[in-house]
Amino acid sequence: MFEGLRGKVKSFRETVSTTSAARRLKERTLDDALDRLVLDLVESDVAYDVAEEIADELGRKLEGEVGLVEGPGAAVDGAMQQALRDVLDVDGLDVDRTVRGGEGPVHVLFVGPNGAGKTTTVAKLARRYDDLDVVLAAGDTFRAGASEQLGEHAEALGVKMVQHERGADPAAVIYDAMEHARASGRDLVLSDTAGRLHTRVGLMDQLEKIKRVTEPDLVIFVDEAVAGNDAAERSREFREEVGIDGSVLTKVDADSKGGAVLSVVHATGRPIAFVGTGQGYEDLKPFEVEWYLEEVLGAGP
Repeated sequence: MFEGLRGKVKSFRETVSTTSAARRLKERTLDDALDRLVLDLVESDVAYDVAEEIADELGRKLEGEVGLVEGPGAAVDGAMQQALRDVLDVDGLDVDRTVRGGEGPVHVLFVGPNGAGKTTTVAKLARRYDDLDVVLAAGDTFRAGASEQLGEHAEALGVKMVQHERGADPAAVIYDAMEHARASGRDLVLSDTAGRLHTRVGLMDQLEKIKRVTEPDLVIFVDEAVAGNDAAERSREFREEVGIDGSVLTKVDADSKGGAVLSVVHATGRPIAFVGTGQGYEDLKPFEVEWYLEEVLGAGP
């Protein structure tokens, strides 16, 4: 995964390293390489403003500082690693701590566009917390077969699901799920919702109602890593319209570019909580900055 971004970073490193002169990097060489890097990053699904920030930070760190004592490659690696860290350095989100440390039932609400993998992500989180007493709320009352799909997961996982008829008020469904959880001493409610685009004002207003009525402890935005800059734009709109605490990027295993992670974090100012790496219940892993840097740069801290 992330072959595109890894290749662009490698190309920049090689350009700067092989064209440095004496003990200092030529200013023109660096400027040209940084201009090329911006375009390369954009091609790898890094939002343009993020790409410019990374390039500016690299320019400040590298101008006149790439010497031959360690080798220019090492200096470039360190500067690139720090530039990526700066983008990813947002307030942390520990979903496990919230879920396990709250006075139940803890409520996690999942939002995002159509087909992004919300229902599967809900099921994966139910498996992750299989030591807790979990309730699934079938808040997608719009899509045909949505409740049935979530119900299949609930049966496979052996957890309770609360649903209403198709077309019902999703806020009422999730509210009832919370009431059931409170009455029966459950630990955790994971609420699925219908996929919607930020341009559908009525549907976004519906999400605001769900949030107001059910008071979730966490609101998690879910989108596909392969959606690239579309995911970044959607995540920004969901944060502005509804408010989110973090994101889950699905299909990371199919993401050959790698820039969506940086773009979504920058667009929302919120961390990536988990990434989906396959279709199985176990194919969900907490996002770790060091893992991402290793994938992109081929080196740890």
